[in-house]
Order: sequence, then structure tokens, then C-alpha cells
Amino acid sequence: MPRRNGMKIIDRHVATGILVTASLGVLILSLVLVLGNIFKELLNVLVNNPDVPILTVLGFMALVLPFSLTFTIPWGFLTAILLVFGRMSADSELIALRANGVSVPRVGVPVFVIAGLLTLLCFWINIEVAPRAEQAMTRAVVDIATSNPTALFRADEVVDAFPDRRVYVGGKSGDSLRDILVFEMNDDQRVSKMIFAREGRLTPDLENSRLLFRLFDARFEQRDSRNPSDFSKIQQGIVMKEGVFPLALDKFFKEFQSNRRLSSYTLEELLQKLSGADGKKRLEMLVELNKRFSTSLSCIAFALIAIPLGVTTHRKETSVGFALSLVVAFSYFFFILMADTFRGNAAAHPHLLIWVPNVAFFALGLWLFLRLARR
Repeated sequence: MPRRNGMKIIDRHVATGILVTASLGVLILSLVLVLGNIFKELLNVLVNNPDVPILTVLGFMALVLPFSLTFTIPWGFLTAILLVFGRMSADSELIALRANGVSVPRVGVPVFVIAGLLTLLCFWINIEVAPRAEQAMTRAVVDIATSNPTALFRADEVVDAFPDRRVYVGGKSGDSLRDILVFEMNDDQRVSKMIFAREGRLTPDLENSRLLFRLFDARFEQRDSRNPSDFSKIQQGIVMKEGVFPLALDKFFKEFQSNRRLSSYTLEELLQKLSGADGKKRLEMLVELNKRFSTSLSCIAFALIAIPLGVTTHRKETSVGFALSLVVAFSYFFFILMADTFRGNAAAHPHLLIWVPNVAFFALGLWLFLRLARR
């Protein structure tokens, strides 16, 4: 009974050290990756929309977090193992435990229990949470851009984000657009009507997926419906002091949907698309599918390799443990990213190549672990 109670204390001591250190590591690493993703995704939007509410930016950060966790949870867990076992080795705690008949594999039991739980958590994030967060993140970028629709227009450029309109803006001043040309297009994508306006302002109507374009001092020019290219049949229309014209945003939203990345599909959606895909597209989906399963096992692979490394380094300095974790994590995820770059190359068998890091780390980890256990 005393020995059983003693093992519970040891398990609790190891598990607490791993969980606390891993939590701090995940927090710091996630913050770095989240800020990096925000800079990449929102830089252009924030430059054009300096008045974006802080709550909107914070909401975007929350959506980036699940994607970051697929990397930071295994990395933080790896760092925690190296630091905890490095400190235990440096303080001769492992020697004392061995002297009392407690082997290193037995000390590592709570680590592998945590690794199994984190593997399930990472798998759930990979197949469900991260894809849904990425979908919401894409929509958030669109919403931020359209919350200040003036940002969609740049001076001296033609905007073709609308299905039946082409809009040219000569200049911008705050939320006001100047020297505006609106070209209405027919089904053959030929100009059927032109509108000239001295000034214009935009109001979002996102519930109806459109913008309301209020034009001032507008003049109309109507083309012949049967032969719009015949300039001799151009009719000068009426002049309006003020008028409102809707601009549909369907094409703008569809552009984001059509450019949707495979990482934004949940497991169920990915399997559905996989059943009807062939050729290169099918191969890319297979790689994405295998990558989600493969990377979910990284916590177990890291546990196998980190315990022997932590024990043999005999160091308790945080900098040494973090540097070692950086080398191990970089090696693992570098192979994952390299395999992912071959997703369109059938000759490289990328859906199998994506498993190489796990096979290598499991083999090396088992060898190091068994070698340590015999000492």
C-alpha cells in the first residue's frame, strides 16, 4: 500500500510538472503564431481600414487560435518533457527513484497517458475545430473588408468584383469617392449603360449581400440593347442630382468560397469531396486527410523521443531545453511541410510520404527509450 501511494505521488508530481510547463509553452507559442497569422491575413485590410474595431481584431485572433494549436500543443508538450525530465535528471531525482526500484519507463507512464489524451485533442482540432475556425476566419476577413466598403476601391483603378458592374474611381477622400464611372454589363459582358458621377458614397447592406452606391450629380448614357458597340446609337440619358444604385456582392463572396483551401474542410466534408474527385485533386485531398491523422500522433512521437533526450542532457536550464525542443520540433514539422509540398506530385506518393516523420521519430524514440531502460 505505501508503495502504491508513493507511485501516485510520483505520477502526480510528473503529471503536474508536464501539464503546467506545457500550458505555459502552448500559451507563449500560440501568441507568437497568432500574431504572425494576423499580420499575414489582416495587414492589407487593416491598412485600408484603420478604424476596424478592436473587438473585431480580437475575434479574428480567437479564430486563428485553433489552427495554431495543431502546432503549439505538440511543441509545448515536447518542451515540457525536455524541461521536466532534464531537471529531474540534473537534480538526481531519477537516480533516487531507480535506487528505490522505480524504472524510467514507469516514471514515464503519466507522460504517455497525457500524450494519448493530447493526441485525441489534436485529432479533434484537426478534423473539426480548425477547419470550422478557418471558414469563419475567411468570412471575418470579408466582413472586415466590407465593413468599410470604400476600401474595396482604389484611385485610378477599375473594380470588377461585382457580377454586372465595373466601377472606376478617379480619387478618394475619406469615405467619399470622386470622378466615378459605373459600367453596366449585359449577359455578353458588353457595356449596356454608363453612369458618370461627380461624387459617390457607399453603404453596406450585407444582409442582402450588396452595397448601396449613392451617386451625386450623375449623368446616364444608354447603349443600344441589340448593338451596344454601335456608338452612333448611344442615347444620352437623364441627369440626376442624387440616386442610389445597388452593387451585388455575390461574386465577391463566391471568390472567397472558390479559393477555399482544403484545410478549411471538416473531415466529413473532405470525405464527401474525396468520393467524387479524381486525378491531382484527389491526390491533394488524400495528402490533406493523411496529414491530419499523421500530425495528430506527433504528441506520442515527441514523448518517445523527448524522455530519453531530457534524461541524457542532464540540464535544467530553460534555454537548453527550449533550444533542444526547437531542433526536434523543427525537424519533425519540416518533414511534414516538405511532404506537403509534393501533394500534387503522384510520383512522390505524398500521401505516404507524410507519414515518414512519424515512422522515423517512433523508430528513433523507441530505440532511445529501450536503450535508456536498460541502463
